[in-house]
Parts: sequence; structure tokens; C-alpha cells
Amino acid sequence: MSHPSFPQQRWHIHPSDGDRVRHLSQDLQILAPVVQVLFNRGLDSLEAVQTFLDPDSLVLPSPLTEFEDLAISVELLATAIAQQQTIAICGDYDADGMTSTALLLRALRFLGGQVDYAIPSRMQEGYGINSRIVEDFHQEGVSLILTVDNGIAAYDPIARARELGLGVIVTDHHDLPPKLPPANAILNPKLLPETSLYRGLAGVGVAYILALTLAQHLGQSEAVMKPLLELFTLGTIADLAPLTGVNRCWVKRGLALLPDSQLLGVQVLLEEAGIKTPAPGQQLDLAVTDQPVMGQPASPPTASASPTLKPEDIGFRLGPRINAIGRIGDPQVVIELLTTDDPLVARQRAKECEAANQQRRQLCEDIEQEAIALAEEQRSHLADRRILLVVSPHWHHGVIGIVASRLVERYGVPVFIATGEEGGQIRGSARGIPEFHVAQALDYCTDLLLKHGGHQAAGGFSLPQENLEAFHQRLIGFARQSLTLDHVKPLVTVDAALSFDQINGELYGQIDALHPWGIANPEPVFWSPQVRILEQRKIGKEGHHLKLTLGMATGPQMTILKAVVWRWGEYFPLPDTIDIAYRLRENTWKGRVTVELELLGVRWPDGVAVPQSPPDLVVGVPPSKPPSPGGSVPLLPRPPQTEDNPGGTIATVAFTFSDRPYSCAVYDCNGIQELRIRNGQGQVLAVQAGQTTGLLGHDRATAQTINVQEPFFYNLIQGAVAALKPHL
Repeated sequence: MSHPSFPQQRWHIHPSDGDRVRHLSQDLQILAPVVQVLFNRGLDSLEAVQTFLDPDSLVLPSPLTEFEDLAISVELLATAIAQQQTIAICGDYDADGMTSTALLLRALRFLGGQVDYAIPSRMQEGYGINSRIVEDFHQEGVSLILTVDNGIAAYDPIARARELGLGVIVTDHHDLPPKLPPANAILNPKLLPETSLYRGLAGVGVAYILALTLAQHLGQSEAVMKPLLELFTLGTIADLAPLTGVNRCWVKRGLALLPDSQLLGVQVLLEEAGIKTPAPGQQLDLAVTDQPVMGQPASPPTASASPTLKPEDIGFRLGPRINAIGRIGDPQVVIELLTTDDPLVARQRAKECEAANQQRRQLCEDIEQEAIALAEEQRSHLADRRILLVVSPHWHHGVIGIVASRLVERYGVPVFIATGEEGGQIRGSARGIPEFHVAQALDYCTDLLLKHGGHQAAGGFSLPQENLEAFHQRLIGFARQSLTLDHVKPLVTVDAALSFDQINGELYGQIDALHPWGIANPEPVFWSPQVRILEQRKIGKEGHHLKLTLGMATGPQMTILKAVVWRWGEYFPLPDTIDIAYRLRENTWKGRVTVELELLGVRWPDGVAVPQSPPDLVVGVPPSKPPSPGGSVPLLPRPPQTEDNPGGTIATVAFTFSDRPYSCAVYDCNGIQELRIRNGQGQVLAVQAGQTTGLLGHDRATAQTINVQEPFFYNLIQGAVAALKPHL
């Protein structure tokens, strides 16, 4: 079987702590691979594991003792409610900001407050409270401004609000600026010690604490707690907040509430998203073929837990429908959806979210294909530049951040993606890799930018069109300081090894108990060596995905599992035998729930010879397109013919391509240059200058003719030419 390409990845496998894992496995009666996962999360004691598995046992300090300005904030709000003063919320247009706004609207209205809200325009104004909003609030007779998920860096607008006599409470979770705004009160977990259990709260978490503390102060907490907890859960997961400490405790409770949500808008949104929770007692079987090879039996079925949502239901289905409105629509749609008690309004707003999400998906798909085409033109330079910058004047700014994340996944380098704006400006988003700090990279370019901000993993920026090339070169310089060549590959982080006969209902149930997954508690990734691909086929629109049947020898028998791998249609067909990295997944079909694999990574197994076929010469390079026109071998400067070198041969040069060793040389064949590239198995690719075909094999008599314009061979030839040039 030929393999036209193969994913180029770097694997990091956590080291196994065998003795400690075995001891804790016995103490806790938990399977060893699950204990290894817990160790990898820093949970290496009996007490730490028990608290993690039962987050409700976590002893939480009172928020009033943690947040210095919480009591002041509650008093300001209680006074405003009692005196029927107008309170105005300034929110944000992402899922965190919109759920925070909805949460405080519901709570303050229930508690008797006169409340309105405003969210700045994503396209015209950008993030956070601004002077225009402050002036509008003042004209409308607002007495108290409450920012949610923004405000910590808005010194001038908040100073203006105070000049106008308005009170201001800032609730935010973003990094602290050098100078805090002159608000009456500031609630931000970044003001707390790093050891605080509240440190990882998102904006919606700060809003939840404020609303609940106010409700307790007014004796109404019981009536509002559950719906507010649902909104906290939606916003926390959608904002990718770390699911540790108080977040883990409260999100786990919220996920159990959402299937029977008290919020009409959430009920309708669940229906629109097609999310169905399993009925109690639904059976979970081992995912094997109906007739397992060599008699491998299925494990006994295990009853599912009580119905609950999982973070992926929010992160991949509810969250995008909420976020789509903030990216390309009017955030008021989401606010109304999450605050209305009118079934007709809820249904209409949910449909608007669904329509916006469909539009967002199409925009992402179109922009991604255009961005890939631009990226392919830079592929040969990525090892040198170590960052990718792609720009187009007509892309929708609201979705380019999503495309940036997909390009990082595809190319394994930090990605800066931008589009044009009015006035000759460029506006963009950035996404990084673990070894690259996006915010620091943007700071390195401060003098070239109009605005920028972000954190280690992501950021945003704007700049004049005329600074674009200088910005590109500055980013390249920063990346060369930060990244080595080994970093410029997609990273797959693996928790532990599994044999297929270990994958059963018991293992899945114990892994499932580690939910909720998220930042600081990533979903476990396992790997298995020497896996055979028994069947594979393309699935989905235009064959973008792969469906596999996998087999692994387990003693004298073979265990069969099904697997899916997303966005790898270009790598079809995969080799017959590979190492795989994967997550465990539930798959429901006709009432039967089975365990399957979602592949994240593959690599050539140790001790397995690379198949003797053309792709051996180009392992690990995703497809790229040669420049057009052309694609033939370039004509190299001819070495002088001398007594020692009568044929004008360029001496053999060793080089590495895609982490594999090769050698190459140029020979004179009847006055025509011929480039020859040899791999580690003795195969030779021979192609003459100016030709678009070559010979591949161990000798000319049996060699096969190949097209060197195919991107795999073209890239290899370019690597050989680059290696030869210094020796001319």
C-alpha cells in the first residue's frame, strides 16, 4: 500500500512512575492507567486524589474573605436596588461576557433592581467599556455601572464615569495593568494569591460570586442559585477557564443541572443543538466488532451514570452557537435567549443562534481553505521563519481566531492571521504553541502596532498596512529566539500506554469520572504500539475525515476497535502498522453505547521498517503544492571538470529531511545533470535537470517512473538542492 503523506508530529509521553502508581492503584481501587493520568495532573497523594474525585468535599473559604472589595460591591448594589437607582451592566461579546451579562441581569432583576445593559460593537469599537458607553449611560440617568468580563484596563473611561458622578464596580478576570482604574470597587481573581481556590475564575465566575453574595445578603439565594449556576457553567467552559479549584467543583454541579435546565433559553438551545443525554441505566459495552477476531470476548456492560452533560457538549455544541452571535451577529440575541421566560422569544432567539452558527461554520471553512493556500506558499520557509503570517483583505474578523487555531493544529507553528479594515489598517488574531508566548511576541512589536493584547496562548492586534512587512520580520526574529527546529511540529501529549484488551467499560467509567475536562485538567490521551489498520475509509464532506477498524495483538488473540480521526483525509491511506495516540469516546448507535477511539496522532513503530514505496522518501510532510509553473529539478551550477573530478560530480552530501537521514549527489550523465537521492533503505530517486519525472528504485532496470511534481517528491528534492548548494 502506498502512503502519500504522513503526519509530522512530536510526541511527549509522560514518564511512568510504576511503583507509586501500583501502590496508589491498590489503595484507591482504581486502574493503574487512571492513576497515571492523575499523577500527570499533579495529584500524587491519596488525599489529593480523593478531593479531585469528590470536588464537593473541597472546603471553600468565604468569597467575602478572599475578595477585598466584595462587601463594598454588595453594599453599593443593595443600596441601588433599595433606592430604585438605575444600574447599567457593560458586558462583552464573547461567551464569557454574554453569559456574565445574562447572569447579572437575571439576578438583579429578580432581586428588584432597575437594570439595563450595553455591549460594545465588536467590529466598530472592539473590546471593553469605552467613553461613548459611559456618556450614554450618564445621559440615560444611570447611577451605578457594573462591568463584567472587562474594565480592569479601562482607566480613562472609568475615570470619566467617576467625574460624571457615576459609581463603578469592575468585575473582570484579565491580567492586571500597571495602574488600576479608579472604580469604587474592583473584583478580579488576579488580585488574589496564586494559591487561592478562586484564582482561576473566568468573568462569569466573578459575576456568579457577586450575584450569589448579594442574593444571600438579601435573603434570596435559594431561589436564584440553580439558574445562575447553569450560566456559570456555560460561560466557564466556553471561556476555557481552568477546571481546577472552585471551577471544577461548581462546573461539575452545573453540568448535572443543565439536562433539566430551569432556563427556557437553554432548554431550547439544547434542542436546536441536538444534544440528548443518555437515559439512566443505558448500557455501555466494549467497542468490538460484532464478531471479534479470534474469539476475543466483549467485556460485561456497565451501567451509565445519571444523565449529565459533559464539557464537550458545551465547548463544541452549545458554546459555538452562543459565540457565533458575538462573532458575526448582535449579542442582544444571546442576552434575550438566556434571560427570557417567553417560549416564542426563546425559540426565535435559539434559531437565530443556530443560523449564525451555520454562517460562522461556512465562513470558517471558506477562510480556512484560503488561508491554507496562502500557508502552503510559505511551507518551505516555516522551518526557518518558525511562525506563520497570513493576511487577506476580505476575511471576517469575527472568525479568523478560529481559523488561526486550526492552522496551528495543521502546521505546528504560532499563527498570526489578519484581515483589512477601513482606513488602511490591518486587524488580526494570534494563536501560539506551548513554547511560544503570544503576548510577549506582540509586546516585542509594540512600536509597529496600534493596539494589541492577549496572554501566552492567544492575542489580538491591529497595525497600519505599511507596517505589515516589518511586523512579519519582527515576529520571525522573536520566533527564532524562542523556538528550536524541534518545536516546529504539532505536539501530542500522551498520558500512558494501553493495550487494546485494557479498553473496556470499567476503564472508560473510571476515566469518565475524571470529568470535567478543560484547561489544567486536559482529557487523557493514551497510546498503543504496533496497531494494525484492518480497514480504513474516508467519511464526511469531501472525505475530510477517516473511519478506521484497528486490530492489536493481545497475546494469542487480536482485539478489534473502531476509531475516527478528524481532518486527516489528506493522509489517506495510512500505513498498515502504526503507533497511535488517542482519546476514548462514546459512540451511540441504535441504543447501544460503545467505546471507540478518536485518533490524535500516529507515528512509525520502533523496529518496523518503513514500507518500500515512494512515500518512504517523504515521511511526515503534509501535502504542499510546488510553485506554478514548474516543479522540475532546478539546474545547479556545474562543478568544474578536473583531473580528480572528470565527470563534474558534486560530491555526496548527507542531509536530514523530515527527521530522516538521506544522502544526495549530482552526476554528469552524457552532459546532463542528474540528481540522485538515497534513503536509509538503499532506494534511490534519480531525476535529471529540467525533467518532471524521475526513477525510483534500487536499480534502473527495475525502477519505477514517478512524477517529481507531486508535492512529496518536490519537497524532498528542494531539501536536497538546499543541502548541495553550499558545496558548489
